[in-house]
Amino acid sequence: MRIAVVGTGVIGESWARLFLAHGHEVTATDPAPGAEDRLRASLGSAEHLRFTDDLAAAVADADFVQENGPERLEVKHELLAVVDAVARPEVVVASSSSMLRPTDLAHGAPAHPERVLVGHPFNPPHLVPLVEVVPGEATSPAAVDAAMAFYASVGRSPLRLRAELPGHLANRLQAALWREAYSLVARGVATVADVDTAITEGPGLRWAALGPFTNQHLSGGPGGIAHVLEHLGPGTEALWADLGTVSHTPELVARIVAGVDEALAGSDSADLLARRDAVIAAVLAARAAEDG
Repeated sequence: MRIAVVGTGVIGESWARLFLAHGHEVTATDPAPGAEDRLRASLGSAEHLRFTDDLAAAVADADFVQENGPERLEVKHELLAVVDAVARPEVVVASSSSMLRPTDLAHGAPAHPERVLVGHPFNPPHLVPLVEVVPGEATSPAAVDAAMAFYASVGRSPLRLRAELPGHLANRLQAALWREAYSLVARGVATVADVDTAITEGPGLRWAALGPFTNQHLSGGPGGIAHVLEHLGPGTEALWADLGTVSHTPELVARIVAGVDEALAGSDSADLLARRDAVIAAVLAARAAEDG
């Protein structure tokens, strides 16, 4: 297939890496100065990679469009207007947007809003399997089916959402955890490093294997989740009522930044990224081995 990757920042570069690894032809486009050099330096020798700063040329012969522009609706509309006018009508146009609703995005593609949807990955897309496929009010079932099939064909785990919400699904779950994490730091209950350790050395290990509901079910022993809800439900409700509400005040932002700087003192960002990606790859390999 010929895949157009619109925008080659962190997410677009990772998408391109994934598509190339699966043997697809990739045409990347990005108007930023030096974008091609940065992309080629990151990807190395890529036989099936083409780059152009002409958006219309990039999508003219595409079989699938993955848009990764800045998370601003007016910018997305400018990009989608060009794609809508040039790409073949049956070609799916998937936006990597993490917050915007596909119905709002589709207003930028008035000719063919039925092929616009959100295809939101988790960073980095070439490693993390989840892709949230979110249709808008005008999105056709055929476009959704095509996107689901395409993402599955490149080794992703596409998840179709049943409603449009800001942040889709996984980001909303993350945001719930972040809210309490920031609140705990703001209240002086824990440091930034404490919060990170609490997750990486605790529930994060279980979450890499099984989701929150299944883990809760297993914690109930023979009685399963029914036993957990019966005996711990009231206590959980009390915890929910006690969770913090927090705002990004200048004081809290300064405390978080200082906390991260302290926790990562002497660390190199490139090394941290490499360690993160190595752990992700190892977890995925272990899961695949367990699945047989």
